[in-house]
Amino acid sequence: MATQDDSRQLQACLPGLRRYARALAGALHADDLVQDTVERAWRKLNQRGGEMRPWLFSIMHNLHVDQLRRPGLALQELDDDALLPAPERTPGQSIAIGEMDAALARLPLGQREVILLVALEQMPYEQVAATLDIPVGTVMSRLSRGRERLRELLDGRPVGSHGAPTLRVVK
Repeated sequence: MATQDDSRQLQACLPGLRRYARALAGALHADDLVQDTVERAWRKLNQRGGEMRPWLFSIMHNLHVDQLRRPGLALQELDDDALLPAPERTPGQSIAIGEMDAALARLPLGQREVILLVALEQMPYEQVAATLDIPVGTVMSRLSRGRERLRELLDGRPVGSHGAPTLRVVK
């Protein structure tokens, strides 16, 4: 049975869930992912063990992975953001945000998830590990590799260069 404290904790997590869902699944699917996460969490609230926040992010992670595995309908994205006033940004900021979004999208899913949870949601490594059901060492490894790859992508270096010449196999 849900208590008022459970409801308050869940509501306090909504902004973070929305940010993570938008970064993970894109604007088109973010609201659905958040709604599915909250619905599943509310149904299974009596089965929760531990803190609410990592538990919710874990549910979202699992739902997202399930959605990636199942084929979906081809949908056309509507421009919902056009209804809201755009935050004031300089042209350079808009370009930088767009470049970061594009670079994040090029990362492998595991690295992207860890970077988003650590950098965007400011989760400690232990909570990220619990959320994604992976060891803390894997979190640190994916974070390190993901940050390096982001640097390479944003600097325009060939991915995998790490300052050394890239090996090419010639057949």
